[in-house]
Amino acid sequence: MTGKLTTHVLDTARGMPAAGLRLTLRRLSPDPLGPRHFTLGDDGRATLVESPTLESGLYEIVFLVAEYQRENGLDLPEPPFFDEIPIRFGIADGTAHYHVPLILSPYGYSTYRGG
Repeated sequence: MTGKLTTHVLDTARGMPAAGLRLTLRRLSPDPLGPRHFTLGDDGRATLVESPTLESGLYEIVFLVAEYQRENGLDLPEPPFFDEIPIRFGIADGTAHYHVPLILSPYGYSTYRGG
């Protein structure tokens, strides 16, 4: 089985996937790696890692949300309430699918482990 790390961002202020949102992925431990940069596709999704042996450890995805929101016409204060949203999570099973979705608005967000 192949290990996989994916994400999907939904923009609730616009009622659509967050196409074009940029993010950074890092592995923080045990052996730090990164950063790797990604831009979400038209469906607001990206496959970040797909490997027969996804390395276990502590990871972080940083979503560049203020940049995305401004590029899509939102009038944000300076500084914005959320500039970047970092999400740290652990990968224990390198053969599993880890999905990190983000539900986004200018003043709130939600995440969970999806499947």
